[in-house]
Amino acid sequence: MRTTKILSLSLPPELLREAERVAKNEGRTKSELFREALRRYIQERRWTELRRYGAQRVRKLGMRETEVGRAIDAYRKGR
Repeated sequence: MRTTKILSLSLPPELLREAERVAKNEGRTKSELFREALRRYIQERRWTELRRYGAQRVRKLGMRETEVGRAIDAYRKGR
């Protein structure tokens, strides 16, 4: 049984050539390159969502983002 699924992907010719060049220079397949790119994209989205959540919480608490580090330090010292 396969552990992967096959996906069809449409790319502009210039982007495909660049992906092929990068994959060749790094000694890996285009599939590996695209898997890593997608993993990094997903990870960046998660960090963006986390930063957005943090900024919302800071505003709700009436704090400035610059005060967060000090608040965390104070909390840790009080434990």
